[in-house]
Amino acid sequence: MIATRFEDITSDVVLVVEAVGAAIMVLGGGAALVVALPRILRAATRQSAYEELRRNLGQAILLGLEVLIVADIIRTIIVEPTVESVGVLGAIVVIRILLSFSLDVEIDGVWPWARWRLTHVEPKEPPID
Repeated sequence: MIATRFEDITSDVVLVVEAVGAAIMVLGGGAALVVALPRILRAATRQSAYEELRRNLGQAILLGLEVLIVADIIRTIIVEPTVESVGVLGAIVVIRILLSFSLDVEIDGVWPWARWRLTHVEPKEPPID
């Protein structure tokens, strides 16, 4: 009785977490489009608006994927853990991590281990008198 009630509540929690993950992607994508649209319509800011739209859309998708991974982990906890269910969870997590990784590279344009190059500034030589 208690175990069944716990599973029902946890299943409902998983549905809510999945809905939140999907909503983050849909609403975040919509908000990114709404913010970028006026700038896209102006020729002077079109290129930077497109790059900003891609970055903001990618960030919304990444955040939504992270939330969906949480839902998958919770779902695996509530079912009777079997080798098959753990394998399916592992496959889902690996696929979503690869998607997140590729989106991250697409957004930043560099590999994650080379990201320091974007912000790293070499010290300047002092002027010789």
